[in-house]
Amino acid sequence: MADTVITYVKKYGDYTFIEKPLNDVDSLVLCQLSYLKFDGLVPSLKPRLKAVSLRQVAADKAVDALFLDKRYEESNRALFEAVCKSRRYRRLKMNYYVNHIDTEQETQFSAITFFLEGGLNFIAFRGTDETLIGWKEDFNMAFQTPVPGQRYAVDYLETVAENLPRDFCLGGHSKGGNFAVYASMSCRKEIRERIQKIYSMDGPGFLPQMLKKGEYAEIENRIVKILPNSSLVGMLFETSPRYKVVKSKSFGLLQHDPYSWLIEGDDFLCVKGIYGLRRFTDDTLNIWICSLNPEKRKLLIDTIYQVISASRAENLIELAADWKKSMTGVLTGLKEVDADTRRILISLMKDFVEMIAERLRAVRSIHKRSKET
Repeated sequence: MADTVITYVKKYGDYTFIEKPLNDVDSLVLCQLSYLKFDGLVPSLKPRLKAVSLRQVAADKAVDALFLDKRYEESNRALFEAVCKSRRYRRLKMNYYVNHIDTEQETQFSAITFFLEGGLNFIAFRGTDETLIGWKEDFNMAFQTPVPGQRYAVDYLETVAENLPRDFCLGGHSKGGNFAVYASMSCRKEIRERIQKIYSMDGPGFLPQMLKKGEYAEIENRIVKILPNSSLVGMLFETSPRYKVVKSKSFGLLQHDPYSWLIEGDDFLCVKGIYGLRRFTDDTLNIWICSLNPEKRKLLIDTIYQVISASRAENLIELAADWKKSMTGVLTGLKEVDADTRRILISLMKDFVEMIAERLRAVRSIHKRSKET
């Protein structure tokens, strides 16, 4: 029977990183730990203090603050407890924790550096947290290059790398994966050459013009991109065929949750590729978004955020906690969208539906011709 990342830690927790070097599943463990709220528990970039151990954090009276993200509270607790009990991770040390949210700049950025036994270091960028502004920054990637969080990622990498004596790995889940790749292709050359691997766990890709700006070709063969078999987030703006597809026990968008990814032995349980219908939808969405000019993309994203913000919720927890009240605010927000904007949005949606229909006709025509021959 296939495992999850938590049962992987329990099964392989007796092996040290010297006995069994870092693998792809370990990188997911570290990326997921970056979602924990280490505020006040792990030193920040300034002032520069000694790294703290996992045991120190676990023994702190404020340890429950780690699990304030209610989306994954139960799973994050289980993962943290498994890590603390394992011989593999219990000597883990942490430093350089940053957690920055700026509503004016529309950015949510967090990162932490892990020091593993044997001298390997891993920089982990947090993905989208529960804040609405964090999701807004995700959407802004459709028209803004770079978004503030990507610039922060470069600064963080260059600052931390100066304090790391050896080569290192970096990565992240969701938006964190995008930040890891962006920072790697945009940092100084002498730092980029020290990177061993870059992990993007269902992280979105990049608009074509952004790939031309950075040194993407220099790092492409060091990127390990892992997607669930019904990926949407990780396939946004993805142009490279170099990715591994892991089987998930969930469906649809719920597969974005890495706790649903299945593991066999000490590696992911991989499948041949993204589901056919999902791949068709992903490709169509990318073609449609890229066909819009930046102004229309910005209008689309800003309007969606304006409507959701009318709920008065600051995060997804508040939005879901009293969904009736939230929906009342959302409906009010929809009414406040001006007539010109509403007409443009309706036109954009019609274009998207027509594109889906046109691509479906083309696929059916190709399929029909292949059957005839």
